[in-house]
Amino acid sequence: MERRQLAELLAAVQRGDCSIDQALARLRAMPFEDLGFARLDHHRALRNGFPEVILGEGKSPEQLIAIAERMAAAGSRVLVTRLAPEGGERLLAALPGFEYHPTPRLALRRAGSAPPTGRGTVLVVSAGTADLPVAEEAALSAELMGNRVERVYDVGVAGLHRLLERRDHAVRGVAALAGDRGCTDPEARSGGHRRGHARREPARRRG
Repeated sequence: MERRQLAELLAAVQRGDCSIDQALARLRAMPFEDLGFARLDHHRALRNGFPEVILGEGKSPEQLIAIAERMAAAGSRVLVTRLAPEGGERLLAALPGFEYHPTPRLALRRAGSAPPTGRGTVLVVSAGTADLPVAEEAALSAELMGNRVERVYDVGVAGLHRLLERRDHAVRGVAALAGDRGCTDPEARSGGHRRGHARREPARRRG
């Protein structure tokens, strides 16, 4: 349950649209729900602003579907990372409302079409096409967390002019992703104003 949902439930009780017993039934799974093989942290969104993220890697399809189903039943946004295409197909076949993105190997449930609640735009920048899986994982995760996201891909230092057309865009944060050699220029990532103060952070490769 997320903060917005809890506020709506309490308001319904206050208006008399929801009885105390009904509200208690809705809250019975808080702060966690024990599935035997997993304990779902339904309180995570209230504490941190976003529900618990499901790591698809290493879970059986049955376990993954059960976890995603219970989180969706709680009304939460759901994010599943490192999910192979076969697992994504089974998840979509079992549960409505989910979508699967093969490039980042990621599944998600948006739980409504609320407008972005972040404080600004997040710019996701990748050096090369090989970085797209990690870049899209970052972009989709940021969007699901309520941020406006802009993507600028394949703008490594060998062709830095491809990035210059975006230099006037106002953004709140930048996720810069590069391959093993970190082929984005530190000065470019800092807007040309802080030479030597930006670090190269290679994109993490998933096996």
